[in-house]
Amino acid sequence: MTRAGRSSPLLLTQFSMRQPAYRTDQRRALDWLEQIHAESHATHESPCAAEGAAFRARLHAAIERCACGPTKIGTRGHVIPDVGRTDWGDLPIYDVTSHPSGKGTAARSRFFAKTVDAYFETEYEHDDLAPGEIVHVTCTGYVSPSGAQRVVQHKSWGDLTRVIHAYHMGCYAALPAVRIAAGCLSLSEGLSASGVDRRVDIVHTELCSLHLDPGDHSIEQLVIQSLFADGFIRYSMCENDRAPGLRVLALDERILPHSSDSMSWMVSDRGMQMTLARDVPDRVAGCLRQFVSDLYEKAGLALGEHHSRTVFAVHPGGPKIIDRVRQVLELTDVQVQTSRDVLFDHGNMSSATLPHIWMRLAADEGVAPGTLVASLAFGPGLTVCGGLFRKQ
Repeated sequence: MTRAGRSSPLLLTQFSMRQPAYRTDQRRALDWLEQIHAESHATHESPCAAEGAAFRARLHAAIERCACGPTKIGTRGHVIPDVGRTDWGDLPIYDVTSHPSGKGTAARSRFFAKTVDAYFETEYEHDDLAPGEIVHVTCTGYVSPSGAQRVVQHKSWGDLTRVIHAYHMGCYAALPAVRIAAGCLSLSEGLSASGVDRRVDIVHTELCSLHLDPGDHSIEQLVIQSLFADGFIRYSMCENDRAPGLRVLALDERILPHSSDSMSWMVSDRGMQMTLARDVPDRVAGCLRQFVSDLYEKAGLALGEHHSRTVFAVHPGGPKIIDRVRQVLELTDVQVQTSRDVLFDHGNMSSATLPHIWMRLAADEGVAPGTLVASLAFGPGLTVCGGLFRKQ
């Protein structure tokens, strides 16, 4: 995107995040996870009280041993009121007395549509100037027309704003969305219309809490269900020499060989289902040094010259991902601290997580203007994505 001596005109700015309706501390969330799995098992798999008690003991031990605990994640946000409640028959999605895995994909999709429509309406309520494009990013629900399309219609922007759906890429999707936005701006160069702002809005709506399966008691699923949370964030790409934000210097993406089975995200009868191999951190680590070096080179910079002064925005797929990136790239704890802080404060919000980290770095007075920000994220494929930015 850039070469030595030439600065990119593209800027990520105007970050705006909204908290989900509910927040639960991680200890309580893990206790509820144990309760709902035990209730599903007792109701549909084992009417024997003794066997149910033994199952719950094994479940408790597994969660304590393998799940992401309260020292790594403090709280997680969620749009459904179910978490923490045990009046199973009144829960909108996770009535496990009637549905051992929770209600089906159709019910979850209706909940997604209603929630996302309301979010877009609120987020754009006071916008008078239409964006040229809206890129809607999600991997946790698909409904047509989307919330982005509905808000364009509601605001009477149908002749002014185009909508692009960047769906089902998972945790790394913010970086491809930035590439999409950059392409949109380059194609719209020289075009303008009354009432249109020459900007591209990128909007993430990740509702991970809709995709638990209390009927799947595998260790893998317990780990996943202890990590993910809901997140909403909007930001803009524009050409601006004075606004605060992160200037885009380079973007890159690679699919690792022989890794297609390492991570998956697919539609199932009970929402989306994720699989995650234990070797993902090691597979990512194997390519990371060369990938980051090439990313700097794309920007006309040398990694060695700027390494110690760069802040790293790493998608926190889990604490071990951050640890492995820090180890392989020989970073200090300070260089990845914002990634840890966002994980602790919010959990893993899938594609919305990196933009939350970007927003903090852009607003952090302790990160000086001119600081390089190297951003890394990973997802199905197995895909490694990166971006290099400079704080403005």
